Amino acid sequence: MIYTQDRAQQRKFLANAWQKYLDKQILEPLEDQLSQVIKIHPEYHSLIKDIESDYFPEQGETNPFLHINLHLSLREQLSINQPPGIQEIYQTILGKNQDPHEAEHQMMDCIAEMIFSAQKSNTPMNHQAYIQCLKSIVN
Repeated sequence: MIYTQDRAQQRKFLANAWQKYLDKQILEPLEDQLSQVIKIHPEYHSLIKDIESDYFPEQGETNPFLHINLHLSLREQLSINQPPGIQEIYQTILGKNQDPHEAEHQMMDCIAEMIFSAQKSNTPMNHQAYIQCLKSIVN
């Protein structure tokens, strides 16, 4: 998969990875990572096939494609400890709630906030604000 800004391509890749998982086909590493995230979200299993749907947060809808990709982004950050210190923050949050999935969800809120702020103000992502948000979960 080539990383792309094309929403349709991203969604198609995700849907294809999930279908390959369901069909018990051999998965590429990224497909496997995506499938592992989808697997822990049964509420999205039927939605993944519909790559054309729009989701409106202001109406209380969660975009399953965005949600899955936020999990993947966080897991990538944790795997390389980037930004520095994120693994320690994750371990502290995990120690408090003992649920890796919930710890990821708490941290993903900070990623989403950073992305939203950057898009809203048309500025680069503020990684310092991101780390501060993560630290506020710990405190």
